[in-house]
Amino acid sequence: MMRRPPRWVLAVTAALVAGLAAFFISREFLGPEPLPPPTQLAPAVIPERRPDVTLADRDGTPRALAEWDGEPLIINFWATWCAPCRREIPMLNALARDAAYAEFELIGIAIDFREDVLDYIQKMPIDYTVLIGEQDGMAAARAFGMESIGLPFTAFTDRQGRIVTIHVGELHRPQAEVILSAVQAVDAGAIDLKAARGRITEGLGRID
Repeated sequence: MMRRPPRWVLAVTAALVAGLAAFFISREFLGPEPLPPPTQLAPAVIPERRPDVTLADRDGTPRALAEWDGEPLIINFWATWCAPCRREIPMLNALARDAAYAEFELIGIAIDFREDVLDYIQKMPIDYTVLIGEQDGMAAARAFGMESIGLPFTAFTDRQGRIVTIHVGELHRPQAEVILSAVQAVDAGAIDLKAARGRITEGLGRID
């Protein structure tokens, strides 16, 4: 005569069956899972120079970052489902319009479904270049040294295309001003990259 399994075995088995059933039902009726939620992750190994990735803009035209060679860049990685990413946009719009930073080209790279991005920017105007990619957007993030995709994050490059720093997490105006002033000093020849990074670390530490 077979022994009845212990209650904990029956409970675990029931939970597993219920979980699998819920998973397949959700896939059937709700479609595929969305892209993963934002996390606060540090860059793995930041490349010395800006990678030359190519993604489609809001009109569907392929745009390579090399198009902006010779200009300092602010490259913001974001997604419509990321709350801190959405909170950044008004501040980034203000930066894009600020004459004090007119030499910077601001580029938003949306790691998201194209239709969701186009729908979102109809409701929330974005005053800077927007590039869009799903898997290729995640590949672009990895090219910037992100071991895992944590959003938002923002890369700052000088006129030579060197990555001065990458800020992980929501960017606020005081933080942006510290970083941008250091990049301006590098481009003016007043300090080198090492000194700029030290200035950024010190300035951000005072804000935090």
